[in-house]
Amino acid sequence: MRTGRFAGVGVGPGDPELITRKAARLIEQADVVAYHAAAGKRSNARRIAAELIPDGVVEEELTYPVTTGTTDHPGGYAGALAEFYEASAARLAAHLDAGRDVVLLAEGDPLFYGSYMYMHDRLAARYEAEVVPGVPAFLAATATVASPLVRQTDVLTVLPGTLPQPELARRLADTDGAVIMKLGRTFPAVRRALAEAGRLDHALYVERASMPEEQWRPVAEVDEATVPYFSLVVVTGDSLNGRRSRDLAAPAPAAVGRAERGAAELLVVGLGPGPEGWLTPEASTALAEVDHVVGYGPYVARVPQRAGLTRHASGNTVEVDRARLALDLACRGERVAVVSGGDAGVFGMAAAVFEAAEDPAYAAVPVRVLPGVSAVQAVAARAGAPVGADFAVMSLSDRLKPWEVVEKRLRAIAEADLVLAVYNPASRSRTDQVATARAVLLEHRAPETVVVVGRDVGRAEESLTVTTLGELDPASIDMKCLLIVGASSTRVSPAGVWTPRYVR
Repeated sequence: MRTGRFAGVGVGPGDPELITRKAARLIEQADVVAYHAAAGKRSNARRIAAELIPDGVVEEELTYPVTTGTTDHPGGYAGALAEFYEASAARLAAHLDAGRDVVLLAEGDPLFYGSYMYMHDRLAARYEAEVVPGVPAFLAATATVASPLVRQTDVLTVLPGTLPQPELARRLADTDGAVIMKLGRTFPAVRRALAEAGRLDHALYVERASMPEEQWRPVAEVDEATVPYFSLVVVTGDSLNGRRSRDLAAPAPAAVGRAERGAAELLVVGLGPGPEGWLTPEASTALAEVDHVVGYGPYVARVPQRAGLTRHASGNTVEVDRARLALDLACRGERVAVVSGGDAGVFGMAAAVFEAAEDPAYAAVPVRVLPGVSAVQAVAARAGAPVGADFAVMSLSDRLKPWEVVEKRLRAIAEADLVLAVYNPASRSRTDQVATARAVLLEHRAPETVVVVGRDVGRAEESLTVTTLGELDPASIDMKCLLIVGASSTRVSPAGVWTPRYVR
């Protein structure tokens, strides 16, 4: 006897007329119709598809053991749900094994924040499975408010309201259009995040989109005590609400007063290697007062979003371009900080800013560099005191200098018997330079020379390895690493790695 076919069928956001013809056909032909429901409540998916469910069909209601409350399950909330999904999959598998075709109804789309995907994970490898897409709630919401989300090159981001407020604010500030799902108890924090990101004025609240009870209004006017789970927030794209008008060609109205006062000081800020505790009070104060933050995307992401702050993130190889952007903003009287990881003056944005500032057009812009904890300081501190005496710092990247220059400098440092800190030791496109550098250093250093490898120091994935130049495995080194190659006097003791201050 054949096994049954399994289908995850999206029934849309609430209006039965938004169910697709294919979804309707599969529901009408099913032997078993299954759906999820909260304890003590009707299944919304079943309500939407009720007119299509045949008389006499087997129905399987999969009732959640917990939704937003607490549970005494030994595995906690995640454990209770995992056990529930296993039991639910077993119930549906019994029908499939008996040759019955099973349709699992899903609100909206089955694979968009839906419970169907957990059944798919458990059953699709064993049975013939099909997914029928449905209209997601956020598309019904945008139709309700008749406000286009994004146009042309705008970027749309879908966010769960359960994100921590600072992270939600950061992501809202960094996108054009946005949809925020999973509201209910999260709504107060969502509204605060919208305000911090400067997006509250263009945020619309939609409740029960496409259902008879649907309603919508500006987020600022919503009573947070009345927000149900079946609600979401739509934030229109930048090209619609004017945020993108803050380009270099025309200053925003808020900037006009500052522009009349002339150029503002441009700050170049070192953020340190990662932990918040390694950000200096001076840098923290400066970042709390500027109107713009400019930098490489991951570094800009480390600056907390707040109301009035505009973020300008860019890629990893356009340093001078973003320096010019910052200088242009400062010329208009805007308060701007250019950010770098570690110390901005050590292979960071400070040099790029001064390079761009040589243009006479920026002669009126004063530039001030705020120091930060450098990566070499962080790795050295974790190891002990390997740079306790004379040391050199080099980057192995040959993007801005020929490799011949890199080798020449490596030899000079090795001959001088200096401790060497190596930045940018490898990348996806530079996989052999560590091996070449190791060979060059071994021409002048003993294989027993101490080497410290720090990876992601200061972050959750941090690791520190102490090895020797002879034992160093170049294949284990990537862009997240910083190397410290000791001098002949560098030693390892029970307390750590250190280099004596004296030379004998």
